[in-house]
Amino acid sequence: MTTPQASRPRNLVVVLLDSLNRHHLGAYGGAEFDTPNLDRFARERATTFTRHVTGSLPCMPARHDILVGSLDFLWRCWGSIELWERPITAQLRDAGVVTQLVTDHPHLFETGGENYHTDFSGWEYLRGHEGDPWRTWADPSWVGEPSRGEVRPAAPGGWFWERAFGVTGLERAYDTARTHLRAEEDHPGPQTMSFAARWLREATPHHPDGWFLFVDEFDPHEPFDTPEPWASRYQDGPWDGDALIWPPYADGAISRGTLSEAEGRHIRANYGAKVSMIDHWFGRVLDAFDERDLWGDTALVVCTDHGHYLGEQRRGRDLWGKPAVPQFEPLGHTPLLAAWPGRPGGGTVDALTTNVDIHATIADVFGIAPAGTSHGRSMVPLLEGTATSIRDWALGGVFGSWVQVTDGHRKYARAPEHDGFPLSMWSNRWSTMPLHVAGMQGLPDPDDRAWLDHMPGSSIPVLRQPFRPGDLLPTWVSGHRNVGDHHLYDIDLDPDEAENRTGETVEAELVELLRTALDEVEAPTEQHQRLGLA
Repeated sequence: MTTPQASRPRNLVVVLLDSLNRHHLGAYGGAEFDTPNLDRFARERATTFTRHVTGSLPCMPARHDILVGSLDFLWRCWGSIELWERPITAQLRDAGVVTQLVTDHPHLFETGGENYHTDFSGWEYLRGHEGDPWRTWADPSWVGEPSRGEVRPAAPGGWFWERAFGVTGLERAYDTARTHLRAEEDHPGPQTMSFAARWLREATPHHPDGWFLFVDEFDPHEPFDTPEPWASRYQDGPWDGDALIWPPYADGAISRGTLSEAEGRHIRANYGAKVSMIDHWFGRVLDAFDERDLWGDTALVVCTDHGHYLGEQRRGRDLWGKPAVPQFEPLGHTPLLAAWPGRPGGGTVDALTTNVDIHATIADVFGIAPAGTSHGRSMVPLLEGTATSIRDWALGGVFGSWVQVTDGHRKYARAPEHDGFPLSMWSNRWSTMPLHVAGMQGLPDPDDRAWLDHMPGSSIPVLRQPFRPGDLLPTWVSGHRNVGDHHLYDIDLDPDEAENRTGETVEAELVELLRTALDEVEAPTEQHQRLGLA
């Protein structure tokens, strides 16, 4: 029997499921939650990538990796597409490729992410998720969702902030939006997947010369709110209190006594319910592929930006959300599934890959050279079977925090030394993730210490703002809290990261690998200085 030969697709679909944990998918050995459609996709159509890791974090920096193709966490925290950058969608437009965005991701339509959608040929925004200011009033006729079959009030979005830190005034738009939802089909995730399937059925016949669809689905990101039959699917024992749909972001919530074990199990069950619900609706996309017989000329990639901690233990403490810790395996080792015309499903690729490689792959599929600075490597040779490796290392991290490098087997997270400085931010748009907390400033304004500099590969002047100890720092910067807290793990031998091997002879090898990676991406000299590598 002749094995079918992989061929270059004419069209491409990328489905990003936010905060999707690799270890909870059946395709990667997970058994706690049901993901039958993703598992079917991996088994019958897709190639499973086993060493895909995060790059820039968190949410919007990861989208920047995919749509712009350059790691930005070494220069700035979280922001829009800058003046010196051209997203892949602008290049595809110029090449005559139709592009469509289907999303319920609210960060794309607020300060810090507001121009990622503008170069798509078309975009559809399904309203109501997380911080989306969709409704200004609560529906007084609503008490719980009727589709749940029972009243299920939920604790407000700021419950953990108030309990753990005494912070009040945290507003979550979804707490109002959920009072306007009546059926499962009303939820943003199901709406997004339904519209994506509709676009595949109805729009693609009109675009015979090639098209690109990006489905940026915010599920299973919090709030972990689902109707029945999902809501109680994984609940272990009775739960009589308000539903905890907003998880804590904490390093040691249970161990420090701010979260009970029962609450932790309940939150984890609610995440699982969200995963299973969006998996169910992802099945609509697979159905549309089948009905339109798209598998022969269309690639389908499923990815995420990062995982989400749900009480996993590291350093003797339980982790929740995305706290200021290194990107341990549950968050930093992510799923990647890719269906490719002519390539049988059920196989694996063990090569090291990261999210900027998705950008390079999109460009390669459509025969476009990435514009500006590109840090990605096309995965097309891996999928066509002409290569077994495309990169020797992958960089990742959060602005102002740890900088991580991996060779696919060992992972090194380098913390800042001394006081965590020097640290500067490069940006002409000057934005970050908005904080919906009264009286809390998320990003300090530039001051008279700022000066004009340049980014690698660009002649456009860019505002560079240096920070110093005592300054108000941008959101996500860990400051002095992690100084000297380096981590090194042999993931092949120690996937649970129980043995930190810093101080052993292998650390010197990984330090040199980190230096090499920083040099190749032309990282700021001050990154070498703050990490103690100069």
